[in-house]
Amino acid sequence: MTAPVPAERDLDTLRAAAAGCQACDLWKTGTQTVFGEGTRKADVVLVGEQPGDQEDKQGRPFVGPAGRVLDEALEAAGIDRTKVYVTNTVKHFKWTAQGKRRIHKKPNAEEIGACRPWLSAELESVKPRLLICLGATAAQALLGRSFRVTQDRGRLVDSPLAPMVMATVHPSSILRATDDESRRVEMKRFVEDLRAAADALKSAA
Repeated sequence: MTAPVPAERDLDTLRAAAAGCQACDLWKTGTQTVFGEGTRKADVVLVGEQPGDQEDKQGRPFVGPAGRVLDEALEAAGIDRTKVYVTNTVKHFKWTAQGKRRIHKKPNAEEIGACRPWLSAELESVKPRLLICLGATAAQALLGRSFRVTQDRGRLVDSPLAPMVMATVHPSSILRATDDESRRVEMKRFVEDLRAAADALKSAA
């Protein structure tokens, strides 16, 4: 089954259609489709990998622990969270059971491909001036399998997807840092990447 993407590029119409998507098997284990959120007039679109446990339960992107890290980093970088559009490459939570906990499991190429029409429609609707890929899954899905976030994070790259495109780490990677000092250093680097994005946006205004 292909994603039932309507011709209309209104975000509410897209969100309603995505709620019934069964283009891959993740709808069977996810609680609900987690579509993107934000204003259609957003200058910045942030794309992560997939919803997590809290996002799956609430039906909203970036509302769990990684979302709190993102909020804090955006504020530190001078980017207004209410004026960006946030979404994910994959719209359903892929997980494996670990006791009573649901642990994130990386989506595969088929699942990413099945969801790509939704992401493309979101980008066509919002038409951001700046697109930021958060983490390797989003970056490779949008910028090619050979893209390496570790090598090219925080730099503008050429892409037909938006006038300015950049990739950085996913905020969840900061939560996985081994100790407080590592988290502090990684958060600082993350904020620096987002600040570089904000500066590029201002320069192009």
